[in-house]
Amino acid sequence: MLTAIATAVGEPLAFTEREVPEPGPGEVLVKMTACGVCYTDLDLLQGHWPIARFPVVPGHEITGVVAAAGPGVSWPEIGTAVGAQFLGDSCRHCDYCVRGDQILCPAKRITGIVMDGGYAEYAVLKADFVTPLPDGLDPVAAAPLMCAGVTAFNGLRQGGITPTSRVAVIGTGGVGALAVRYAVAMGARVAVISRSNRGEAAARELGAERFIATQDTDPAEALTSWHGGANVILNTTPSTTAAAATITGLAPDGTLVLVGYGPEPLTLPTQPMVLNRLRAMFNPSGSPHDTRDALAFSAAHGILPEFTPIGLRDANTALDAMAEGHAGQRSVITFG
Repeated sequence: MLTAIATAVGEPLAFTEREVPEPGPGEVLVKMTACGVCYTDLDLLQGHWPIARFPVVPGHEITGVVAAAGPGVSWPEIGTAVGAQFLGDSCRHCDYCVRGDQILCPAKRITGIVMDGGYAEYAVLKADFVTPLPDGLDPVAAAPLMCAGVTAFNGLRQGGITPTSRVAVIGTGGVGALAVRYAVAMGARVAVISRSNRGEAAARELGAERFIATQDTDPAEALTSWHGGANVILNTTPSTTAAAATITGLAPDGTLVLVGYGPEPLTLPTQPMVLNRLRAMFNPSGSPHDTRDALAFSAAHGILPEFTPIGLRDANTALDAMAEGHAGQRSVITFG
């Protein structure tokens, strides 16, 4: 099977032929349908994951079909269309795991970072960490939902979104666009914050009622003038500074949620935080139950990302475009 391998930091992916692996106890063999190219994959190659294991097969926005099951595995059945996510494994016995918060497990393992992922024609995955795809959900378009989708959906949910919320989404990329659509479908009023006016038309088409370009206005002041501020601000950009600039644009009892961040520390104004009971939180992708909910919600509301299909051997080109800031639509590797 054709396989792309990350061999070291700063090196392009290497392509090689491998034997199709066999699943062990608790595992399934998945024949790939598609795998999204995520910024986390670029972070891996740029050395931003100290826990990374090299060599490793990247990719955690996976959809495919169960081709074989390891000893003792009866679910999911062979032939089931499934997705696999950023979270690939956990200890299963800590307090976080037993309450369904496997994403918080201290021993969690990340697909495509410390265990082989989806940049290959087949992958061996933990059976209880794959998620059956809802009927009727396009398995190729659904691939980015396995990370970008669950990240946006779960970030909004952890931030306490309600049907009466005012939600501000920072960023108009893949995660940001999905967050806008999810928030609108949940009944919220939505504002989008971006550096320039370039994405305004697209944001309004997605359902945003307000667009704030930070090159023209202070985002916190603009949010405060929007019916008293946002109840939830979701940062989807790789900039902690962009998130911090909005904090005083929260309404009292509001929450800033960072699903995107940069290496710089988060600096917060103490007194406004105290007087208005504001909160700031970072949120990782999600646990298996969050993925199920995100996929079910996406299927029910017809929410799928725009994407560009590519071949596996085009992955380096897609990653280079990301690094240069010219990625455009999310690239999805498709397998015939």
